[in-house]
Amino acid sequence: MQRRDVLAAGLMACGTLAAKSTFGAFEDSTKSSDSRFKLKYAPHFGMFRQSAGDDLVAQLEFMHDEGFRALEDNRMLSRPQEEQELIAKTMERLNMEMGVFVATGSFQDATFASGKKEFQDVYLEDLRKSVELAKRVRAKWVTVVPGIFDHKLPMGYQTANVVEGLKRCAEICEPSGLIMVLEPLNHFANHPELFLHKIPQAYQICKAVDSPSCKILFDLYHQQITEGNLIPNIDHAWEEVAYFQVGDNPGRKEPGTGEINYRNVFKHIHSKGFDGIVGMEHGNSMKGKEGERAVIDAYLEADSFEV
Repeated sequence: MQRRDVLAAGLMACGTLAAKSTFGAFEDSTKSSDSRFKLKYAPHFGMFRQSAGDDLVAQLEFMHDEGFRALEDNRMLSRPQEEQELIAKTMERLNMEMGVFVATGSFQDATFASGKKEFQDVYLEDLRKSVELAKRVRAKWVTVVPGIFDHKLPMGYQTANVVEGLKRCAEICEPSGLIMVLEPLNHFANHPELFLHKIPQAYQICKAVDSPSCKILFDLYHQQITEGNLIPNIDHAWEEVAYFQVGDNPGRKEPGTGEINYRNVFKHIHSKGFDGIVGMEHGNSMKGKEGERAVIDAYLEADSFEV
């Protein structure tokens, strides 16, 4: 039996206990019957500030009233503990699920891919903190970006370094069931120096790490830019994909503002039985309350596929 199979069996055996004691009652939060949507779309704080105001609780209540049953918050790790606990308590009351927050990743000088101990130690410490935060806010997934490309080291060595480093990170996450999701980011419009930029590359790494705590975050905006062919790539990578994020291209705004046929993409994801979270990691195409209503309407339209 492979390492991933042993770990997966162990996690399944203790899944009910972990869901209730370590990360909260995920069974309940994923089955809200009054959502307006077929998939669990997760807004960010600030996306509906003009409609709900600055108060985070009011924003969560607004999201819930509009039919959203999940939240993404990349900044969660940097929030004060009191604020983290308030968010978690409010989401539990509203029967909402926590999506990803950013656990670790360098976008400038430090490179995980170099294999240097000082850089890997930073990632390991970030993951230890993230495990504790995930327990506090009932999070199930954390985003990991393996850092920038090392121009002085051939790609094969860098890939091996990333795999070995992520194996150590996975050992930190596995006991609690926390899942790192690796996010490939495009080289053309946003992040030209990053090591990880394609879905097949992330798939190869996840296979090599061989852990249920190391999966793929499939950001449809980035992958439309990098390689396109979205639905076939979703199928090829499916067994390693744990999370999706959304943004249309060009512009990185809500669905319907660019070239991606999100109704077809969402229908395909739904047809494959995906019951995870689809993060709304994009801007609003218009300002004010009108723009916020346009975002909600865009998701209602994209989610209107027949099943």
